[in-house]
Amino acid sequence: MPAAPPPPAAEPAVPVDPPASPAAPGDLPAVPGGAAPRPAGPLRLDALEQGSSLGRDAWRRLRKNRAAVACGAVLLAMILACILVPELSSYRYDKADLKLGAQPPSLAHWMGTDYFGRDLMARVFFGGRISFAVGIIATLVSFVIGVSWGGVAGYFGGKVDAIMMRIVDVLYTFPFLILVILLMVFFANDQTPLYRAWKVALGLFVQDPSDPSYFPIFQIVVVFAALGGISWLTMARIVRGQVIALRSQPFIESARSIGVGHAALIFRHLVPNALGPIIVYTTLTIPEVMMTEAFLSFLGLGTQEPLSSWGLLASTGADAMDLFPWQLIFPALMLALTLICFNFLGDGLRDALDPRIRKD
Repeated sequence: MPAAPPPPAAEPAVPVDPPASPAAPGDLPAVPGGAAPRPAGPLRLDALEQGSSLGRDAWRRLRKNRAAVACGAVLLAMILACILVPELSSYRYDKADLKLGAQPPSLAHWMGTDYFGRDLMARVFFGGRISFAVGIIATLVSFVIGVSWGGVAGYFGGKVDAIMMRIVDVLYTFPFLILVILLMVFFANDQTPLYRAWKVALGLFVQDPSDPSYFPIFQIVVVFAALGGISWLTMARIVRGQVIALRSQPFIESARSIGVGHAALIFRHLVPNALGPIIVYTTLTIPEVMMTEAFLSFLGLGTQEPLSSWGLLASTGADAMDLFPWQLIFPALMLALTLICFNFLGDGLRDALDPRIRKD
């Protein structure tokens, strides 16, 4: 008998894909061949990762530094107190009561009184106005001069940089305090052309610019100028180093290729990208200037009566600290607390603005 024919070979099963479910709006369906998926509809904005700027990251890191945030809050509270307390107090900072004399702290005078019966609390917070004003205004003067000088030197380089930085080196050789004292001695008196120019300018606002009561204000202005005109040297070096590191970056070359001028390159592109170290050093310069003003007032070269500053009050209280210790304790505590808070805040800003810290 003939052999039966073999059964036909079974055809290989073809895999059947499961029915595709309808794509939801915003889903990215797979594309055959391993190609990148294409959006099947409008993307949902809530599905995208939101970017973060450098300033936002720095603020987020600063908020995690509780010491820096607390010190910033304390400084803000102290500034507000220096503004409001002298205005709300029933005692004026310059109103004397010789019959009262020096009295210890009490319910009527929370910080006591000085030799002339003046309320020490009103004088301490009014003195805080001058101390903060000296620190902030002199630092702003230092900021403007230092950023401009260092930015120009670092951007142009070559002979311009060499000449400008040699001037800085020469000024560095002079002792800082001695130079400030010399400026105060030569300019903060009523026999200089600067004082005559001050009276001319003051005559635009008051009827009698020769009134001796305006002379202490003139001395404070000289303190602003002297401290700001000397403390910019380190700022210039910091800015110069940052500008030198940034001037060869591609974004500067791109800006230069489209015709951006030198001034715009320095102050609109280079300096803003170096603001991190600049802000940190500015924060640390304020307490340094305040301490220098306190030292000058302690020597009798800063703030003069009837005005007050923490340095002047500490100098006055130190003369009789064994008899009336409260006259030294309260202004010294306010000055020490301010310096500590500025230093902690500066450390926090340094850590927050450091670009080497990875994003958390």
